[in-house]
This record gives sequence, structure tokens and C-alpha cells, in this order.
Amino acid sequence: MPEEKQHRTVIAVTDGASIPSRKDAGLFTAWRVSFVGSVALLIYLSVFHSDPYFRILKFLPDGIFITFQVTVEAILLALIIGLFTGLGRISKNKVINGIASVYVEVIRGIPLLVQLFYIYFALGRFINVPAMASAVIAMAVCYGAYMGEIYRAGIESIPKGQMEAARSLGMSHSQAMLHVILPQAFKTILPPIGNEFVALLKDSSLVSILAVSDLLRRGREFASETFTYFETYTMVALVYLIITLFLSKLISRMEERLGVNQ
Repeated sequence: MPEEKQHRTVIAVTDGASIPSRKDAGLFTAWRVSFVGSVALLIYLSVFHSDPYFRILKFLPDGIFITFQVTVEAILLALIIGLFTGLGRISKNKVINGIASVYVEVIRGIPLLVQLFYIYFALGRFINVPAMASAVIAMAVCYGAYMGEIYRAGIESIPKGQMEAARSLGMSHSQAMLHVILPQAFKTILPPIGNEFVALLKDSSLVSILAVSDLLRRGREFASETFTYFETYTMVALVYLIITLFLSKLISRMEERLGVNQ
């Protein structure tokens, strides 16, 4: 009997945003309804119920800036950590591979909130790390473990013949990895990295517990002063939703430009 080819389906579910795609008509329509509805509701509340909604909106911009600052700094550091972790995970050196693997397992097994507390409060007994730096370091270390697995998967997706061909041209292993493998893997890993960026932006709300004046922290300050908790957190939620929906659309366009999954 002829052998039947087995098709393996990969199911990827993360805490990042749902990426709208025209291939998924339901999700694409849901994205448009959610985004347009959120923007329309934000404008309606700010114009027709300016007190307190517009006052709240004017109170949040610096918090939005801090949120993006923490997110961008953390994701850049996580990319560097993830690169070394991913290379360590595929290393044939047992010591390097073991260290990278232990790092991934330990960090992914500890909640981000606990890591924030540990770096800011627990390590604070020995070294004074500012709240902003603690937030960036904790989030970078946490997401660096996930980035490492993304790098590993991206590198392993490149046919082994590419490395062999590069070596046959006289390149060292490091040169082949830098000039041949990583540029090809970049196309594969860019969309998941974008997804992690959105997930990290949402998780950045946790840094408010360290007195970092991010979007959520500014909302809490306004609510505690005016006791308008419903109105304030409604605006905070809408701003977060609009930002994440907008970024998820950018990631979708990026995937289309790169021809991912086509």
C-alpha cells in the first residue's frame, strides 16, 4: 500500500492580539467593528460628555508616552536577550544549551508580576534599581525567554542545506549564521515578534504597581482624585483597545507585505 503523507497542523495561541486577515472574514469584520466602534465611542464621549471624559483624555497623554517608552525599551532589550537565548537553544555545546534551556523554563514558569516584584522589591535590598529601570528589565527578561523560542523556531525553519552551502563557500559557522541563516529567518520571525510587542504593551499595565506613571497609573491617579472610577477606567480601556487594535492591523499588513503564510 502506498504510504500516506501525514499533515501536521500547528496551533499557535498567544496572549498577543488577534491579527486580522482577509482570509478570516469573521475576524477581519470583527476588527473593523471593534476599531471603528472604539474610536467613535471615544469621540462621542469626549465631545458630548466632555465633563469628565474629555478631562480624563487630556490627563492621559503623558501616561501613553510612558507606556510606549517602557514597551519599546523592553522589546528592544528582549530582542537582544532572545537572540542569544535562541542561539544558545540550538547550540551543540551542552553547557550553553543547558543554560539557555534552564533560563527559558524558569522565566516562563514565573508570572511577570512576580518578576516585577522580585527585581524592584526583593533585589532592592541589595541594589537600588529605579522603578522605570526595574520595569524595563523585568519585562525584557520575561519576554526574552519567549523571544528566544521564536528565534529558535525561525532558525530551525531554514533548510539545513543553506548552512551546508554557506560552509562549502568557505564561511565559518558564525559567518554563515549571520549572513545567510538569520536574514532568511527574519522574515519568519518578524510577525510573531510583532505579536509579542502588542502583548508586551498590554502587560506594561503591570508596571503601574511600581509607581511608574504609565497609562493605567495616570488613570488611577485621576480616578482617586475625582472618584469617577467608571468614567476613568472606561477611557483607559478604550485607549488601550484602540492602540492594540491599531498595532494588530499594522502587523497584519506587515505579514501581507512579507507574504507570510501565503
